[in-house]
Amino acid sequence: MPSDPQTEHSDQAVDALDARLLLLLTDEPRLGVLECSRRLGVARGTVQARLDRLVARGVLTGFPPALDLAAMGYGLTAFAVLEIAQGRRHEVSEGLAAINEVCEVHATTGPGDLFVRVVARSNADLQRVIDSIVDVPGVQRLSTSIALSTPVPPRVRPLLEHVV
Repeated sequence: MPSDPQTEHSDQAVDALDARLLLLLTDEPRLGVLECSRRLGVARGTVQARLDRLVARGVLTGFPPALDLAAMGYGLTAFAVLEIAQGRRHEVSEGLAAINEVCEVHATTGPGDLFVRVVARSNADLQRVIDSIVDVPGVQRLSTSIALSTPVPPRVRPLLEHVV
């Protein structure tokens, strides 16, 4: 019995057309709906409906510009593993969010509780950022590693290409 495309689409996070649309927008985020429809060979309404559905399902969360933080003066990236007081994750996360140089925070398993990516302008500036993190109530211990290079930058292309 052949599968129903509507049911199949709703069971998958993205189907082949969604993946092609997302790849197109990954490569050229400034494209409009009309140009996307032209390049994909589908109706403009189809592209708009797909985008709306991807947003509603939380797959597509926005169109932020890709920024080179080094070009903005933040040439140093570091990762910190934080050990925090029991039951204080929410409070610590709020404190970290108030530090401009904190780019992302992940709750983790393993020896630490939170994994934090930070940027800084220099080693001295990194020390200032670390001191700010340590001053957040609930942070008990911090271990930092400086990134020397980024051989594999953040990416989603392979996941999308796998669907297509």
